[in-house]
Amino acid sequence: MLFEFNRFSSLLLIFFVHGFVYAWLLYRKSIINDTRSDKWLSLFLFLCILYISPWMVGFAGWYDTQPYRDILFYVPFQHLYFMGPVIFFYVQSLLNPSFRFGKKEWLHLLPGILYLLFCVVMVVVDKLVLKKHFFLANGADPDFDIWYQLTGFASMLFYFFLSLRYYNLYKKLIVQVISYADVVFFRWVRNFLVAFLLMLCVKVIFFILGELTDMSYWDTWWYFLVFAILFYYIAITGYANSIETKIAFQPSLLHRRSALLLHYNPSSINGATAAEDAEIIDIDSIPIVESQPNEEINSWKEKILKLMQTKKAYEDPELSLTQVAKLLESNPSHISKMVNKGFGVNFNDFVNQFRIEAVKEMLSKGEHKKQTLLGIAFESGFNSKATFNRAFKKITGLSPKEWIEKADAS
Repeated sequence: MLFEFNRFSSLLLIFFVHGFVYAWLLYRKSIINDTRSDKWLSLFLFLCILYISPWMVGFAGWYDTQPYRDILFYVPFQHLYFMGPVIFFYVQSLLNPSFRFGKKEWLHLLPGILYLLFCVVMVVVDKLVLKKHFFLANGADPDFDIWYQLTGFASMLFYFFLSLRYYNLYKKLIVQVISYADVVFFRWVRNFLVAFLLMLCVKVIFFILGELTDMSYWDTWWYFLVFAILFYYIAITGYANSIETKIAFQPSLLHRRSALLLHYNPSSINGATAAEDAEIIDIDSIPIVESQPNEEINSWKEKILKLMQTKKAYEDPELSLTQVAKLLESNPSHISKMVNKGFGVNFNDFVNQFRIEAVKEMLSKGEHKKQTLLGIAFESGFNSKATFNRAFKKITGLSPKEWIEKADAS
């Protein structure tokens, strides 16, 4: 097979090979651990290495030699309509164990499938029917036609915002239903979306430069190098970040509400639950205390406070809204409303307030002289040092050490 090694082709070849290896490792990992998210990331990396292939083999001499030139022109390498849906499915599979690829998900892939069919038609007409270049009469690679590049970019941008919306809804739901939200914010998802956004931004920058200056084929190579570096970062970091969430939900991307799937069964056929098993949780970003609390809210406030103060439910590091609802013989959506309206905070912050008060009480008794701050934090219900420090600073305005120094001084 023809491949002329030079600094342009060889550098991209390194990223191509490494990308292929990581795609294979992620696919293998998905089979061993039964993780759907790894399959989607594997597919994304495979699309990325295909994306840089025309420039890699182009500098290796393919565009100047037959039949390699026809392979580049007739085989689609830049699957722009697939990349957007794949990142969206990846984000969903990371954050939501109830996500399954079903019939409606196929609709997201329809534009990409139609483009593949168009490529098949080109091959059949040009090579088998007319036996001459009809679709490629202009001698240009259809992957780089302006209509395809613009619509493909629009598709990727659309799915980026859709994925970002999904992640933001997840974060808003999490603080309403669990007391250890900081641990499951999964900042890798944020970093992944930032890396993908950088891919889009770099594409825009080079497009603008191409319009303002006379960029050569060699100048454009730098874009594919930057793209390769970004997907290499995604490959390495994505492989190292194993995310597992047990909180199943059905988000409404058009509204600020989500359905929490209380009786989610991962072994079910379609991964869904019956409608009666779903609890609708409001995920308003700023809960507001009722200006004139009614008797119902006051009654529930007393019950919730008793559970926290007397039974010290906050000491459970994995305390969830569902557990509190069961203990109070209610349902999660109702308890969520009572916490939001009665105390003016989300569930996560509400529980952490009691944990911080417990920590402060132990510090006031000099417990920090007998054991570490982290040990005190764990006894009070926190499950990580970072979460404890952030919660303490948020609620008291001071770090734990600053609070101790201030208390000792007074």
